Amino acid sequence: MNRSNTSLFMLLLCGTLIGFASCRSTEQFAPQACANPWADDYTPISGMEHYKSWGTYNVHDPACKKIGDTYYMYSTDAIFAENREEAKAKNVPLGYIQMRKSKDLVNWEFIGWAFADIPQEAVNWVHQQANGEGATNIWAPYLVQHEDTYRLYYSVSAFGLNTSYIGMAEAPSPEGPWTQKGCVVKTGAGDAMNAIDPSIVEDKKNGKLWMHYGSYFGGLFCMELDSATGLAKTEDDKGHLIARRADYKKDNLEAPEIMYNEELDKYYLFTSYDPLMTTYNVRVAYADKPEGPFFDFHGTDIKDTTNNVPVVTAPYSFKNHPGWAGPAHCGIMNDGEGRYFMVHQGRLSPDNHLMNLHLRQVFFTEDGWPVVSPQRYTGTPERKFSKSELAGEWEIIRIVEPPLVRDLSAGQILWGEGSLKEGEQAQSTIITFDENGKAGEADWCFNPQKQLLSIKSPEEEISNLIIFAGHDWENEQSTVLLTGLDNNGYSVWGKKIR
Repeated sequence: MNRSNTSLFMLLLCGTLIGFASCRSTEQFAPQACANPWADDYTPISGMEHYKSWGTYNVHDPACKKIGDTYYMYSTDAIFAENREEAKAKNVPLGYIQMRKSKDLVNWEFIGWAFADIPQEAVNWVHQQANGEGATNIWAPYLVQHEDTYRLYYSVSAFGLNTSYIGMAEAPSPEGPWTQKGCVVKTGAGDAMNAIDPSIVEDKKNGKLWMHYGSYFGGLFCMELDSATGLAKTEDDKGHLIARRADYKKDNLEAPEIMYNEELDKYYLFTSYDPLMTTYNVRVAYADKPEGPFFDFHGTDIKDTTNNVPVVTAPYSFKNHPGWAGPAHCGIMNDGEGRYFMVHQGRLSPDNHLMNLHLRQVFFTEDGWPVVSPQRYTGTPERKFSKSELAGEWEIIRIVEPPLVRDLSAGQILWGEGSLKEGEQAQSTIITFDENGKAGEADWCFNPQKQLLSIKSPEEEISNLIIFAGHDWENEQSTVLLTGLDNNGYSVWGKKIR
């Protein structure tokens, strides 16, 4: 497929409209200036003493849940410019597993660390299997509410090995204090799987609890948990294979995130491909049961070694911004009011060391596939658009599969290759939609009842793109956004710029 984006005028519009909380809402849509809620470059407050200001900063492998009227987020303890000696000298209570909370999904309060230390049982296992190496951090936490108790799952590992441990702690509050409850699953040399990156879902028909986990080594696996304890249903069970790729020396696969859509009665499994600092990208598959099998856009079981689509996110750059690398390892959250959101890291280009929270609204296409907003959520009120309001200049990006052109180590890039290379970041194209339904050589039409846009060009037809209101981060203004999929399962993102 041509990655040049030159045919992006065969794209679409459809959706719902949202507005930016600090911007005035109007009956008739007109772009208006809206300041971004935070700066993307947080270098000035990257020092350890500024940790209370890290609401949307230093976010890596996030998982989010709504508890009551508050959203709680937990993430890997990845910190730009981390200095533990400096933290100790400045009385920073540095620990493991970052915790945040928010009332509106826009303003996030950093509330500290879940654990003061890495659980000793996990450290012992990893050191025993890895000759005393590893177990220096806690990765990929995941929260589950069980009756009046909160369960926090986490993983401890040795980088580059499948010597890993998924444990669980409980607390009476989502803010702790946490009591260790033990091991869920552990892996070592000789195992096909890697015990990291847990994600849990309940079968809505029979109440069974399932955990999806794994990365790099051997693929992704699914195992049943005991609902009463939150630990393994069967002792020493490591589950069954649900997803894999062809060549793990170059084809990284990790970070399963499982969700259930009640309206569609489907389970969706989001996975992350490729190295986290550069071409990290999100794919998705669906199943009728939480334990699978899961199928992709073309009906392929993702246990096959095909590179699956849809591609939900990938490195990208809109104009007037350096763009983003590594927009993956996602969490999916239901707000209890019928809306879904995706949270994931975004690494600010060109250096790709600063880790920002990206929180995007999730929509479902007419065919039942999840797609995400091209812009981060800022609380914009919903509204509908007319066809005349869509006419104007648009900036469009096709989110395609990034090329993989470099050597990897344990599924990650080698040291010194942390910047994106040519062709690894999707670039935007400017397209004008006129009031007569023309966009260059293409024709466009709009369904105002469903807020869906379709485009037909000599090369292709893209139907039922979702139109909605949101915030143009790069130009700091409210605008109309679009998202959807082309006929090959690649995301199409767009925003009206004038």
